[in-house]
Amino acid sequence: MQSDITAAMRGGDALRRDVLRMAANAAYNVEKRNQRPLTEDEYVAVLTREVKTRRESIDAYEKGGRDDLAAKERAEIDILSTYLPQALTEPEIDALVDEAIAATGATSARDLGKVMGWLAPKTRGRADGKVVSGKVASALARTDLAEHDEGGH
Repeated sequence: MQSDITAAMRGGDALRRDVLRMAANAAYNVEKRNQRPLTEDEYVAVLTREVKTRRESIDAYEKGGRDDLAAKERAEIDILSTYLPQALTEPEIDALVDEAIAATGATSARDLGKVMGWLAPKTRGRADGKVVSGKVASALARTDLAEHDEGGH
């Protein structure tokens, strides 16, 4: 990332330079707090948090009618996304949710935390947590309904 910051400086790409500097500083701060270098997973987690913050800003800016600022945040997400693992597709997320429910033996909405705990390492940095959680909740609701229909609990 450091070489990309230098390249952005030489190329006069202020937005890219600033976004990469901000991400590098966020990672550095976590390293200082942990008093050790970050693992690759931890670095991805820092970048994922940076993207999440920007997504929340986009929502706020759009509600406030500030499309110009929302567009800038989207551009920043595009820059950061190049450093994250390839995003999961909808079918890939659905398959992982099904696998997680089977692996954990989840049968109702009460098992959401257990399923999310199983999924987290596999989806971190590759899928929006809210999307994954929503898919798990609806899959568990279907499972719960199927059991009730069969005269279960």
